[in-house]
Amino acid sequence: MPLISTVTSGASGIDELRFRLQGGVHEPGDAYYEDTCTLFNAMIDRRPRWVAECVAVEDVVAALAFARDHDLPIAVRAGGHSVAGLSLCDDGLVLDVRGMVDIEVDADRRVVRVGGGAVWADVDRATQAHGLATTGGRVSTTGVAGLTLGGGSGWLERKHGLACDNLLAAELVSWDGRIVRVSTDKNPELLWALRGGGGSFGVVTALELALHPLGPEVFAGVALFDTARAHEVLSTFRDTMNHAPDELSLSCAFITAPEDDDVPTRLWGRPAVAILGMWAGAVDEGARALAPIRGLGPDADFFGPTGYADFQSSVDDPPGYRNYWTAENVVDLPDEAIDALVRRAAELPAGPSQLFIVAWGGAVAGIGTEHSPLAGRDAGFIVHPLLLWEDPSDDERNRALARAFRTDLRPWSTGVTYPNFLGDEGSQRMRAAYGTSTERLAAVKADWDPHGVFRTHQNIQ
Repeated sequence: MPLISTVTSGASGIDELRFRLQGGVHEPGDAYYEDTCTLFNAMIDRRPRWVAECVAVEDVVAALAFARDHDLPIAVRAGGHSVAGLSLCDDGLVLDVRGMVDIEVDADRRVVRVGGGAVWADVDRATQAHGLATTGGRVSTTGVAGLTLGGGSGWLERKHGLACDNLLAAELVSWDGRIVRVSTDKNPELLWALRGGGGSFGVVTALELALHPLGPEVFAGVALFDTARAHEVLSTFRDTMNHAPDELSLSCAFITAPEDDDVPTRLWGRPAVAILGMWAGAVDEGARALAPIRGLGPDADFFGPTGYADFQSSVDDPPGYRNYWTAENVVDLPDEAIDALVRRAAELPAGPSQLFIVAWGGAVAGIGTEHSPLAGRDAGFIVHPLLLWEDPSDDERNRALARAFRTDLRPWSTGVTYPNFLGDEGSQRMRAAYGTSTERLAAVKADWDPHGVFRTHQNIQ
């Protein structure tokens, strides 16, 4: 029995929804539907009954009402980068908000208002026109809302905190169709939950994010090394970041070297180690900050002054591959941990798969649970294997390899990880991401979604 009846039920219901939406309703077989169901992770094969194309908040309200009246599972589709496939649901209604992409920059207040369907490339270009930026994802095609609500790791995090730490306010459509403002003055407990607690409290149709002076030019890039030097490179990366100023944000990645004219041909298609990242301070200070890494004598060095927005899109992962990700927070990377990672990384298949190691600390560590529910901010590093492949027959082997990295790191693990790097790994791993905040999050969930309408998201129960 429907909780609230606001759209005619029965066979005519879907026709009335079509009439009410400014966008449209799409069914299996039409091009828009098929495009919506094509996600970044090609392993996800879910077939909703309908796709509601939402271009305004009123569309979201109408689509939610229809889903409630017909007891349909719902999912919200924006960037489509959820590795667990949370952007889709089977036999339900998908609210496609990709048309809600308005971006308004208030340069005087240093605030940007972002539509719920925007991706980070949109935000970076708009804010850089004013010499401003906020912490955004390292992959520019990722949705702003999904990344922010799940934490929001990016190159500016050590200087300015995670994306969720920069969330000032939001517009949210609740389970019963109310359009509510969420801020420190209105619904502050919900704002706390949205700062990293996920998307299971309602449909976020707009976000307001703090901006900071940056660019348009920064000192950034990547240095490539032969994998034979992996232990030396990774230990130098560790030592550098353990004492780095907050302006320096680097990651270490075990990759397959690209066949690029600027890369020595002897590395083409072979395993390599990359140090990549940026200096968020004065451009002319960047070379000195990167000296310990560049002093190793990389096989290829692409660090230098570059446009921030260009750098933000320079390492976008390719779409269309089967994906499995996981992650583990570690306090530090002692030599024994580095040895284990180097050995295991030798098993990575050639191609886009990689082991990505993020140096945390800085502003990330300085924010407590009174501001955000995220646990584990004391981690020195996040070890994040990303397996990407094409052949379904390789599914189990690649899943097992990703999990093996976590097993290897168990002696140094904090037991907590960053939620956006989690696949479908069960409720225990999700609860561990929030630690002592779990019960408080569950209380917010009970207040704002008492009937579990948003049950296809990674939930805190």
